[in-house]
Amino acid sequence: MNGNHIDHIPEGVIERLPAYLGVLLQLRQEGDSTVSSARLGELTHINPAQIRRDLTHFGQFGKRGVGYDIASLVEQVQRILGSDHAHRMVLVGAGNLGTAIASYDGLKSRGFALVAIFDKDPARVGSRAGDMIVRDISELPRVVSEQGIRIGVIAVPNDAAQDVTDLMVAHNIRVILNYSSTMVRAPAGVVVHNTDPVRELLHTLYYLSKSDTIAAVAAE
Repeated sequence: MNGNHIDHIPEGVIERLPAYLGVLLQLRQEGDSTVSSARLGELTHINPAQIRRDLTHFGQFGKRGVGYDIASLVEQVQRILGSDHAHRMVLVGAGNLGTAIASYDGLKSRGFALVAIFDKDPARVGSRAGDMIVRDISELPRVVSEQGIRIGVIAVPNDAAQDVTDLMVAHNIRVILNYSSTMVRAPAGVVVHNTDPVRELLHTLYYLSKSDTIAAVAAE
C-alpha cells in the first residue's frame, strides 16, 4: 500500500475509519477474534454494505462466511490512519474538559501520546490532570520545540481559543483540535478541526426528535 493510493481514498471513507477502529478495539478487548460487516454495522450505525465498500479501498480483509479478522483489521486501519505508532501532542486548558481529555485512556490505544498539558491560571499550574502535572503556558514553546510536537488540543474558554491557536501555529503545531465553541482561524498548511461537544449534542437531537416522531406515529 503506497501513499499515493491512500491520497485517493474518498474523504468520507477516512472519516468513518475511526468509528470502525473504536468498535474493533472494544471487540478485541472483549476477546472476540472475528467480526462480520453486519455486526460492525450494528455497532457503528453504518450500513454493512457501506462498510464492505469502505474496506475494499484497502484490500480484501474479510472472508465470506467467516468475517473480518479483528487483529488484522485493527492493524490495517491503524496503519491507514497513521495510528500504528504514537503521535505526541500537547493540550492547552486544564479545566474540567481538559482534565477529562487528559484522563481519557483511549488516547493511547488509538495512537496518541499526550506529553504535556498547559494552562495560564496560576491556580491550576502545578495541579494534576490525568497522570501529568499542569505546566504554565509559557513553557509550551520549549516543550513543543524540544519534542517536535505537531498536534495541539485546545480546551479553553472561547475568548482565549484564537490566542492559543496563534501561539500553537507560531511554534509549528500543524494539526489543531479545537474543543471550544468558537471557530478559530489558522493559516494555510495548518489543519484545524472544530469539535464543540455542545454542537455535537445538538446534531444528535435531530436523530432523537426523528426517533420520537416515528414512535409517536407508530403509537397512533
